[in-house]
Amino acid sequence: MKREFCYEYLVDGKPMLVPDMNVSITENDLDSECSGRDESGYMHRLVLRSGIKTFGFSYAVLDAEDYAYLQSLFKGKSDFEFSYRNPDGSVAVTRAYSSKRSITLRDYITGEYKNLKFNIIEC
Repeated sequence: MKREFCYEYLVDGKPMLVPDMNVSITENDLDSECSGRDESGYMHRLVLRSGIKTFGFSYAVLDAEDYAYLQSLFKGKSDFEFSYRNPDGSVAVTRAYSSKRSITLRDYITGEYKNLKFNIIEC
């Protein structure tokens, strides 16, 4: 089954493939290495940057061509330009990287790849 392109998420100007489920989006803070708890247990935080977005993508089944396409978006890149649509409809463009990739190995009978999951994280 050939997947459609998803133009709401672009990697270096190329569209992602439509994921199986909604893209999960989380936000985290980046703390300085000086942050941490003191001896009394009080947490001291020096937040360097807040609201760093992580986008979670999930694909249950991919044919070999779609799997190769997704791999080509990230191959040989430590980071890339990532575009996404905000809830208000505006488009945001940021530097990002891909992390936490996992997949079930290819089914040699059907040629399908299963359970591909990965995150795209703002730099």
